[in-house]
Amino acid sequence: MAEQQSRYDQITLEALDQFREKHATRERAIQASREVIRTSANAIRAIHRNELEQAKAQVDTAGALVADTKALLIAHPDLYYTGYTQDAQKEFAEASCMYAFIAQTDVPMPADIGVEVSSYLNGMAEAASELRRYILDSLRRDDDSRCEELMRQMDDVYNILVVMDFPDALTGGLRRPTDQLRGVLERTRGDLTMTQRQRRLERLLADRES
Repeated sequence: MAEQQSRYDQITLEALDQFREKHATRERAIQASREVIRTSANAIRAIHRNELEQAKAQVDTAGALVADTKALLIAHPDLYYTGYTQDAQKEFAEASCMYAFIAQTDVPMPADIGVEVSSYLNGMAEAASELRRYILDSLRRDDDSRCEELMRQMDDVYNILVVMDFPDALTGGLRRPTDQLRGVLERTRGDLTMTQRQRRLERLLADRES
C-alpha cells in the first residue's frame, strides 16, 4: 500500500511540474502574441500616415516576436496551434503584406516571414481590404496616381483566395474574409470610377470656362 501511495505521489508531482511549466510557457506566448498584434497595428497606422520607415521598423519588431514565440512553443505544438498564436501571425502577415503593397516591395511568402499558410492568407485578405482605406485617403488628397495599381493588387489577392476551396477548419475561416474582400473590391471600384468621372467632368467644365 505504501508503495502504491508513493507511486500516486510521484504521478501528482510529475503532473504538477508539467502543468506549471506549460502554464508559464503559455503565459509568455500570450503576452508575446499580444505584443505582436499591438506592434502590427501600429505598423499599419504608420503606413496610412505614409511613415514607411517607422512602419518597417514596427514590422521587423513584430517579426522578431513571431520568431521568438515559434521557438518558445516548438516543444508545445498544442499551444502553438491555439487561437492567440495564429491570430498574432495573421496580424503580422497583414502588416507585412500591407507594407509590401504600399512600399512597392515584393510581397513576402509565408515561409519568408515564418507564419502558417492559413494565418498568412487571412492576413493577406485583411491587408487587401485595408487598401480601400488607403485608396480613399489618396482620393481625398486629390491623388489618384496609385489607385489603379492598388486596385490590381486587391484583385490579385482576391484571385488567390477564391481558389482556396477548402473547409474553414483547414483555412482558419478564410471564406469570410474572402467574401468581405469581394464586397470591398466592388465598393472601391465603384467609388474610384465615380471620382474619376467627376474629375473628368470638372476638367471639361474648367476648359470651357477658360
